[in-house]
Amino acid sequence: MPFDRAELEEMKQRWLAANVEAEKAGDWKPLAEFYTEDATYGWNYGPDKDFMAVGRDEIRDIALGQEMEGLEGWEYPYQAWVIDDQTGDMIGFWKQVYQGTREDGTNYALEGIQGSWFKYAGNFQFSWQRDFFDYGNVSALFIEMLKNNAMSDGMLKRIEKATGDQPGWYPFGKAPVEFW
Repeated sequence: MPFDRAELEEMKQRWLAANVEAEKAGDWKPLAEFYTEDATYGWNYGPDKDFMAVGRDEIRDIALGQEMEGLEGWEYPYQAWVIDDQTGDMIGFWKQVYQGTREDGTNYALEGIQGSWFKYAGNFQFSWQRDFFDYGNVSALFIEMLKNNAMSDGMLKRIEKATGDQPGWYPFGKAPVEFW
């Protein structure tokens, strides 16, 4: 079903504005209103684990709540978008940048390609989102930050918590819905 291009562009602008507000507040939970009640939101984190939140409540409480805890001080500026008005697919490429800086004055930032693939459902809501990022670059950045004592207390707690079983995390290929 084709979508109105102006509506998709407005959705993108609403999403970008809400993300800026979430970053400022350090609270991404209000973004849950951008998803349908039965939406899914997931990502793969290496060869052994997938994350999947099923439904708006899990998206708010787990994906945008639990999984974003400790990421205060991080920004996710979008770099470019690809929008297909025939399918409602919207892909936003973003960076992940920390407010902390290295000795040379550059910000700690995730290298490589990162982004989100959204499926637009109409009514200014997404029916699903899948994030993608370079796991190797994530690991390298976090190791560098640990070595330089550049992690916030919240981020250190997040890493510690991530080593245990958390809601939403599944063995690779075992998420309760089709990943793509």
